[in-house]
Amino acid sequence: MLSALPAVRDPRLLVGIGTFDDAGVMRLSDELALVQSVDFFTPVVDEPRRFGRIAAANALSDIYAMGAKPITALAVCVFPSGTLPLEVLRDCLLGGLELLAEEGVLPLGGHTIKGPELAYGLAVTGLVHPGKVLTNAAARVGDRLVLTKPLGTGVLATALKRGELAEPDRLAMEAAMAQTNRVAAAACIEVGVHALTDVTGFGLLGHALQMAEASGVAIEIDADGIPLLTGAREAAAGGAVPAGLVANRQWVEPRVRFEGVDRTMADLIVDPQTSGGLLASVPPAAADALVAACVRGGVPAKIIGRVVHGAAGTALVTAQRGR
Repeated sequence: MLSALPAVRDPRLLVGIGTFDDAGVMRLSDELALVQSVDFFTPVVDEPRRFGRIAAANALSDIYAMGAKPITALAVCVFPSGTLPLEVLRDCLLGGLELLAEEGVLPLGGHTIKGPELAYGLAVTGLVHPGKVLTNAAARVGDRLVLTKPLGTGVLATALKRGELAEPDRLAMEAAMAQTNRVAAAACIEVGVHALTDVTGFGLLGHALQMAEASGVAIEIDADGIPLLTGAREAAAGGAVPAGLVANRQWVEPRVRFEGVDRTMADLIVDPQTSGGLLASVPPAAADALVAACVRGGVPAKIIGRVVHGAAGTALVTAQRGR
């Protein structure tokens, strides 16, 4: 669909839609660039205030993934007037405002429309030096791939909707989604990663393949090294599979080869994430330093793969235990 739209050509445009990156970037001056993104979705948890925090963390992630500092945000809401009490909308906004205050982001207002079901998120603006923009298009052969959050929010949220999620697993899922990527992004900037993206709706493998295609490389992922949220494997094995996972699986199939990976793990690698972690392509000598910096900041980062020569935008996913 996007291929039918006219290309945007402007010397000020540093990052557009061509590489399916996390946010757009426009040069304002030799010292300053503007970074913008928008993201909103329907509730993934039951409590409105907690949903507001998660939605805000998810929206800020696109800015952090570009190596930028978010500075302002506008709320975007769809509300089913007459179906839900206005207190639900108030609590969603309160949750978002609380998280923005913690991240030092200034809320400027927003826009709400009536619709069939609740949705909430943010349009976020950030700033970065034009020479320090991080994109998904600069991964280099030999780099290590580092993931900063465990996977599983899609299958766990589906299990929650089905009334099948244990309380400890629910709490772990919500804590992971409400954690922002500010600390992880700062660590990535500190060690000097080559490429960066956040892991959201296309799942780990979908976003990794986009990075590989934009960078003209292939990737290898060690499935045994991928961290999972507690209860995620059980939820996926039990059939708590969101529609987005099925769509992601169909999209990656022509581009990936699995070796020794069981079906449940293959599903989790394409599980659509809400407020997922960052995926960094980092020089080999800096990979351990990145993991250590993240862990010191309370971020459970792991090395999960490498960048290799091969057809651009393809992947090999292997697992020892499944062989």
